[in-house]
Order: sequence, then structure tokens, then C-alpha cells
Amino acid sequence: MTRLFQEDGRHVPVTVLSLDGCQVVAHRTMERDGYTAVQLGAGAAKVKNVAKPQRGHFAKAEVEPKKAVAEFRVNADGLVDVGAVLSAEHFLAGQYVDVTGVTVGKGFAGAMKRWNFGGLRATHGVSVSHRSHGSTGNRQDPGKTFKNKKMAGHMGDRQRTQQNLEIVRTDAERGLIFVRGSVPGAKGGWLMVKDAVKMAAPTGAPYPAAIRMVDAGVVSDAQPAADVAVEAPATEDAGE
Repeated sequence: MTRLFQEDGRHVPVTVLSLDGCQVVAHRTMERDGYTAVQLGAGAAKVKNVAKPQRGHFAKAEVEPKKAVAEFRVNADGLVDVGAVLSAEHFLAGQYVDVTGVTVGKGFAGAMKRWNFGGLRATHGVSVSHRSHGSTGNRQDPGKTFKNKKMAGHMGDRQRTQQNLEIVRTDAERGLIFVRGSVPGAKGGWLMVKDAVKMAAPTGAPYPAAIRMVDAGVVSDAQPAADVAVEAPATEDAGE
């Protein structure tokens, strides 16, 4: 994470997200698939690391193999041409988005760290088990430990969505999105950024999307997807 300074001198903590060649790979249509969506790919993958079926999929779209692929549901008029590269200007400053990612894995954690349990007493007969979670069952009836009991176990590494994060600024030239606050996941992780479901879209937002004209090196607000897949850059300024 880093911070940006507003015109009035206030600073805003932000996470820097990078659009790593976010490109439309395929369409999903109601007639063929039963739903409407665009499939986006991001990040360049080495051909030797891509399976043969996936290589054929990318070759059909005439795009380079991608590291990450994700689908985003859109309306029928929101389909974008295959091969189009999305621009960071798809999102406007002040717009709210929902960011989905995989949280940082913590490995096997005890009940105090995982569930914020208080632990046992420091003295008065308690020895060795100060950080244990204590009893997990009842008496002879029901005579068992119920499912979903909060106990020690694997912590983190779960898909989570942070809602209503504000877009502070975008940089179309470098393909950067500055999001206020933190996002789920570690540095270098993949994220999905969508229009906030609980907030209205801002007026003047590109629809279906802002397309980056790769050859000309300029950005067009032509009509083509509503969401983008982004990568948190693995730098010191990148967010978690």
C-alpha cells in the first residue's frame, strides 16, 4: 500500500492495482451456454506452462496465453469484442467497487489466533494448556461434538470479497487503479474488481467498458465489459 495526497493536502491510504494486459478471451451467450458473460484473461503465461486445450482456446481467440482467466456476467448488450484490451479508465474516480481475492494463508492456527478465544487461566491449576480452546462437547447427551465447532485448524487462504471500496484515481498509461484502503490477499495475488452491487454506478461511466487501443497507444471510451481482472503488483507500493 501507499498513499496519495488530495488537492487540499489530505492524504489517502490506497492499494495500487495493476491491469496486466487484461484482455477479452471469449464470450458466453444465452443461446449456446445458457447465460451471458465475458471471459477475461490477464498476465502473460509461457506457452510451455499452458496445457494443450488451453493453448487451443487462446489460439482460437488469437490472444497470447494468459496466467489468469475469469468470467464476468454481463447483459447481452455488454459483450465486448474478443481480443479487446480493457483500460484502467473503465473505472472513474469516486466510483465504488467490490474486490474479490484469496486471503493470506496462515497455516494451522490455534483457537486464540483463529477465533479470538480468550484461552484458559494463567494459574489456579491450569498448566501447559493456557492457549487451548477447552471443552468442545457437552455431557452424555448429546454425547458428541457438533459440526462447525470453532476449533484450531487451517486459517486463511479463503476467497473473500471486500465491498464498497472507493476508486481514488486511475492511470490509463501505466494501467494502474488506486483503491482506497486494503484488499484481500498477498502482494502479487490476483484480484477481481467489479462494480459495487450495493452502490449505484456513477453517471458517465463507460459502458460496456473502456477499451485500450493497443496499436495507437490511446484509450477509447468505446462501448465494450463491466468488470476487470487485475493483479496486485509485487512491489513495495503494492497492497496486500
